[in-house]
Amino acid sequence: MLRSRLLLLPAAAFVAVVFALPVGALLMRSASDPVWGLQNFRSLWEEPVYASLIRNTVQISLATTIGCILLAYPFAHVMATQPRLTRLLTLVVLIPFWSSILVRSFAWMVLLQNNGIINESLLWLGVIGQPLELIFNRTGVLIGMVHVLLPFVVFPLYGSIRAMDPALMPAAACLGAGPVRAFLRVQLPLTLPGLATGAVLVFVMALGFFITPALLGGRRDAVIARMIQLQVSQLGDWGMAATLSLVLLVATLLLLGASQLLVRSPARRVAE
Repeated sequence: MLRSRLLLLPAAAFVAVVFALPVGALLMRSASDPVWGLQNFRSLWEEPVYASLIRNTVQISLATTIGCILLAYPFAHVMATQPRLTRLLTLVVLIPFWSSILVRSFAWMVLLQNNGIINESLLWLGVIGQPLELIFNRTGVLIGMVHVLLPFVVFPLYGSIRAMDPALMPAAACLGAGPVRAFLRVQLPLTLPGLATGAVLVFVMALGFFITPALLGGRRDAVIARMIQLQVSQLGDWGMAATLSLVLLVATLLLLGASQLLVRSPARRVAE
């Protein structure tokens, strides 16, 4: 036992040096820069701009998570239940995933603009009478972020659905359960760990998104990560940047703790 723990020392030392110490030093600035005290936290509480940033960040992250779940669940279900399509659908998800976020964001800027392919196609089909405002607003931000983060929900869900006994859903139907009830009472609880894992990944990553909201969003769609970048690069206010970073870190830890409670004993829920 002691030898196995000693094997962890190099990795623990590496994490402490390259991660824990720098992050700890940055977070310490929330109470020490420019002077020791809680002035940064008071500003965070009193200034309306920071409340707006936090609200925008949470709303965008939550909407992105919901959008990813709604798109990923049927997609992952088809991947898991239709073996002939699994390889093709996996490539459909992975090929965009291999491109950088910056490239994909610029691609959406081209597609979503007023004279872009999407608006031009809708106009040509007669679906709309004038171009839709799809960029430099919340709509563009959500489209871009859902596209980037969708694989992080698809693959955990795919694993959970594949791990299910394929006889469970037919058995539920034989016992009188309709498709909706069988899904809610059998499949959803059993796939809840994968669903929660993907949702937490997407929400946590969305909280720190910077490039996509900056390129596809408008002035009303500013997020915390954007403000942190401005505080450091333009204003030189490391104390407020550290305070905002601490808010994101605490929110992430609370979310991870809540997710562990959510997915506890899914099999027990099925039995009930």
